[in-house]
Amino acid sequence: MKALVLAAGRGERLRPLTDSIPKPILEAGGRRLIEYPLLMLKRAGVTEVAINLHHLGDQLSATLGDGASLGMRIRYAPEPRLLGTAGPLPGLADFFAGQSFVVLNSDTIIDLDLRRAIECHRDRNALATFVLRRPAQNGVYSEILMDPHGRIGRMRLLTDRANRGFEEFQAPTVEPSSALASYMFCGITICEPSVLKLPLAPPPSSLMGDLFAPALRAGAKLYGFEYEGYFRTIDDLAAYEALQQEFRSNPPQLAFVD
Repeated sequence: MKALVLAAGRGERLRPLTDSIPKPILEAGGRRLIEYPLLMLKRAGVTEVAINLHHLGDQLSATLGDGASLGMRIRYAPEPRLLGTAGPLPGLADFFAGQSFVVLNSDTIIDLDLRRAIECHRDRNALATFVLRRPAQNGVYSEILMDPHGRIGRMRLLTDRANRGFEEFQAPTVEPSSALASYMFCGITICEPSVLKLPLAPPPSSLMGDLFAPALRAGAKLYGFEYEGYFRTIDDLAAYEALQQEFRSNPPQLAFVD
């Protein structure tokens, strides 16, 4: 099992901090943000990781180096232009080398036992498994709808946040709406190597909208793994400041952090 950590974004909503520092190496709780997903991967035995780079990428690679200080091996995938969340995958086919792999965000702190999610993924013989959580009570977000057996039946993807625009995708055979439960995507996907054979639009391309939503319509076996623990995603300055305050006043106890 290998992994791709998505770290190429510009971090626009964290400006001016990200004008001079790439978002993944902003600090919280005495660690760089990207160290949290890396350490979570390491706890699950995933130590070979690719990280895509674009905005101030040299700073990020200089900070983490080859990954040895974290007990990992890191390969960098520079992007002269942004490829989106799915766009880096074809160029990393040689890195994945026919193995299953995880794709995850670099700006999320989640106390997930990834080993359990991987076991669930394998037991179901899924093409891909998304780590999901129950939705927040407020906010505008994409919905992933899952049946009682964990299979994804429908996706309602946010396409225009400002105008609350959505696009809906549905599996060919799906449980009645009353049997589907709504979830939010945690930004972690476990993939089989055959994901790399799925049709993909030219970059920039989205993992959900351009890769997995069409696969859902075509009947692909996509599943969800429900997660209920600690979860923080650093979307903007307010979220980052709240995280800093949390670490000062009531730091989370994360299983993968010594």
